[in-house]
Amino acid sequence: MKENLVSELCKSFPTPMYVFEEKKLAERVSYIKSRFGGIKICYAVKANPFIVKLLSSSVSRFEVCSGGEYHICNESGIDIEKLVISGVYKTPSVIEEIFARDGDMPIFTAESARQAELIENLAEKYGKRVRLILRLSSGNQFGLSENDIIDIIRKKADSKLFEILGLQYYSGTQKASLKRLKREITAIDDFLTRIYDETGFTARELEFGPGFPVMYFSEESFDEDNYISELCNMLDSMKNRTEITIELGRALAASCGSYLTKVVDTKSCRNENYAIVDGGMHQLVYFGQSMAMRKPFLQVLPQKEEESESIWNICGSLCSANDILVKQLPIKGLSVGDIMVFQNTGAYCMTEGISLFLSRELPTVLIIGANGTASESRKQYETYKLNMSDKIC
Repeated sequence: MKENLVSELCKSFPTPMYVFEEKKLAERVSYIKSRFGGIKICYAVKANPFIVKLLSSSVSRFEVCSGGEYHICNESGIDIEKLVISGVYKTPSVIEEIFARDGDMPIFTAESARQAELIENLAEKYGKRVRLILRLSSGNQFGLSENDIIDIIRKKADSKLFEILGLQYYSGTQKASLKRLKREITAIDDFLTRIYDETGFTARELEFGPGFPVMYFSEESFDEDNYISELCNMLDSMKNRTEITIELGRALAASCGSYLTKVVDTKSCRNENYAIVDGGMHQLVYFGQSMAMRKPFLQVLPQKEEESESIWNICGSLCSANDILVKQLPIKGLSVGDIMVFQNTGAYCMTEGISLFLSRELPTVLIIGANGTASESRKQYETYKLNMSDKIC
């Protein structure tokens, strides 16, 4: 982020804060769509629900995995027919709420025979025909076995209540191995052949989540152009080539976001320098299990090129010895009041953290519009209010 923008934001809004830039997001989506050609793009809302409205006209679908995500999309003005209602547990009351509304219907996935039955019963109750995608398990708690999918197709393919579109498949995240992708696509292709051979059903669609990798650390390298090109070649080579929808979350959202946190204290102890920031690991979780062990993409502002360099450990504000964001980071002239800008934090960072630990405030969420104007998507929120009843007895 530009130093003058960071300075202006910190004058108007409290740190820590999340900042999502519409221009960067649009550039990223444009790049992804250009590389994937005519393949449709589905955005996984769980990656960052705050940018849903910004994506309303640029992606084909939105994957929704909870009642909360459904309502976010609804309030953001997303057409309901663009929603894919997914998730290993579909809250029955939420699903019935969707059926009970007037107008068009979303697509539903089925991850178990029980889910398929729930959707069928509601379709019959409300007299609505449902588009259904059957999720193929990759060997974990998500999705259906091959035999269960074939059983559902045998029983439901000709149903007046269902329009079975095809399969959904997703096996993980941060997958950079093209060999693994090849194995997965080959296995899906072979299963589509088996479905046809045993049931006569031809899948018209495959919604595929490749687990597209994102680079978070400065020492990492990734040839994204080649990766996408090879993935497209694999999909084009399928014997049972269907209409493809690629589901992406992290790969779309990560680069548009920054996490800003202020240095509030500095000290030296046993020959180590420590800088304490007002944020911490409860709000900055894109490191996964690598917290503090690798160097993230990070700016320290204002820049002080004329100052001497020292080595710092950057620690958060939690009362936990684990709250270390970066170890042994060389910084010139670090002082209280400096702002640390952690980049590539547009995905999951604001939703996956242990945000209520110590009941510190939830950070401000800002959207920087295409015209450069900042607006609050969420004000800083005092979390103690979540734990206080109206009456104290």
